[in-house]
Parts: sequence; C-alpha cells; structure tokens
Amino acid sequence: MRITTRTQNRTYLRRQLLLDGGAAAGVADVVRRVVAVQAQDADAPYIGIWARSREFAHDDLTAALEDRSLVRGALLRGTQHIASGADYRWLRPLISARMGATGLSPFRRQLDGIDLTELAAAARDALHGTTMTRPRLAKALGERYPGRESIALAWAAQHQLALIHPPPTGTWRRRGHVHVALADEWLGAALEEPPTIERLLRRYLESCGPASIADFQNWSGLRRLRQEVEALRPQLRTYIDDSGQELFDLPELELADAELDAPVRFLPAFDNLVLSHADRSRIIASPADQAIICPGLSAVLPTFLEDGFVAGTWEVRPGTLELSPFRKLRNPAAVHTEAERLLTFLQLPSATTINL
Repeated sequence: MRITTRTQNRTYLRRQLLLDGGAAAGVADVVRRVVAVQAQDADAPYIGIWARSREFAHDDLTAALEDRSLVRGALLRGTQHIASGADYRWLRPLISARMGATGLSPFRRQLDGIDLTELAAAARDALHGTTMTRPRLAKALGERYPGRESIALAWAAQHQLALIHPPPTGTWRRRGHVHVALADEWLGAALEEPPTIERLLRRYLESCGPASIADFQNWSGLRRLRQEVEALRPQLRTYIDDSGQELFDLPELELADAELDAPVRFLPAFDNLVLSHADRSRIIASPADQAIICPGLSAVLPTFLEDGFVAGTWEVRPGTLELSPFRKLRNPAAVHTEAERLLTFLQLPSATTINL
C-alpha cells in the first residue's frame, strides 16, 4: 500500500502529540508516548513537553523528576533522555547490551589496560547508598586508579553502570555539575533482563511510525536489526512511500488524514521530532533545510513548524526572540501568536520582542 509524504507527516505529528491542538495529556503520559524525551540540554525537555501538552507547567516535570516517576539518564543513542522509571528499567539494559563499548572510543588511550568490569565495581562501591556529582565520582575513581585521567574514569563508569542523574540536575534553568546515582537504588527496584527487540519496535512505531528499519536504527542507536525486524513481519503492516522505501507499522494503528490542518508549533533543540528517523523528509522539506537545522558538531537547533513541516529556526537573544524562516511564511500571524506563547513559557521579560 502506498503512503504519501503528507500522510506520513500528519500521522507522525499525531503520534507525537503535535497535531490536534495540543494534547491535554499529563507529563507522564507525554513522556511515555514518545518513549523517552531528549534531554541533552536541561531546559529542552520542558519546551518539548510544553509543545505537546496545553496543560503543562514547569513544576510538573520538576515534580515528576523529584518523586522519581520520571528519571534522566543515558538511553537512546547513548545520549541523555528523560523516561518513566518503569521504561528506564527495561530500556537501559536493552540499549546497554546492544551498544557494547560504543561511546568510549574518545577515552581509549586513558582507559588502556583497565578492566572495565572492575572499574564499574569500584564506581558502584563509591556510589552505594549516596548521590554525588560527577567530579566527585571522578575524584574517588582517580584515587583508585592513580595516574589515570579521572574524568575519563567517570565517563567509563557511567557507560558501564546504569546511572540516574537526579535533581537538581536536569531541572529548569539548572546548570552546574551533574549528579549521579545508581539506578536500581534510586528506583528502588532492580533493572529488568533485556527484552526482545519487539518491545522496543512496538513502542517506536506507536510514537514514530510508519517507519523503515533504517529509521528504527537511527532513533535507537542500535545496528544490525534487519533480521529481527524481518522475523516480526507477519505481525506488522507495510507501506511503500513516495521514494519506493518500505515502511513498517503496527496493524492496529490508523493513519492520519493528509488534509488535516497542522498548527504552528515551537520545538526545542534536539527535539525527538527531528531526530527519530534516518529519512527526515516527512518533517523537513529539503536537504538544504536539514543542513541548517543540523549544522554539525552534533548540534540540532530549535525549530518551529508551519503546516506540519519545519519552517525555520529560533533563538533567544538579549531582549529578542529571533525567528529565522527558511522561506516566506504562509501565516506569519499564527507564527507570531505561537511565538508569544513561547515567550510566556520561557519566562522572558515582557519587553522581549519577536524578530520575524
């Protein structure tokens, strides 16, 4: 069955809670829907959830992190995400087991000759029953391994162990040293045995489908998944997109009407919507636009959507919210109205102007 780019776009927006006028879902429901919210920047998850829920306030996410129903740690692609505690308990073991030593190559020389299992045990001993900053953990490990670069030891420990970054780390406008704690102690429950890829795939398609195997691999950071996805083919529905690529979906999920109106939305840096596919044409109109959004050095700029597609980037400067459209806007008034709403959420001074 054929599926157009516009149908993909509207379906993707709906599954990401960005289509129907702003969902009334609570913060935990929003996070669960997208599986895990990208959280490399402390403020970004707040803006991303705000864009998906008209009922959201800053304290909602902060409170969920403090009561441990949501947690922040390294998950998809080995990068920082916020997920529910329940999802973290199976996501972290699965991602960790599949990614192996990926992510440690920058520290290869500093870690040469060190048994990583022993390093993890030393870090676990240091963290048992307590929370500490990453520099403090680095200092403790440096004493255990004299002559080694302590920060490399701390990064390796974080790679080897399931660690949570408890509040105040990752809360609104919070900067400074990252705090770490053992995930099983923080959650009060052991992590699960790594599940099959089916569980991860189903959650991905609920959030981002229909999608290709390459899309799934790009989102998760895992590789060589084709054989496992192919084994699930009898349980999946397939589509062919405008470029002839095969996409998979869950048979019980419906596609959205391609003619549905899509509201203007402002998204933060590193938002899930931009990062969840290898082929981003369903949300970014042209390769030239993508080059602006992802300029290199792992940067992903804040964006805004018009008619369902990324229409430009935005940036906060002193006294100004600066919008940089890729081309002439269809409805500048609607973009301006949503930008004013963003200003309020960002808690910027009323004197801030919108440069459009």
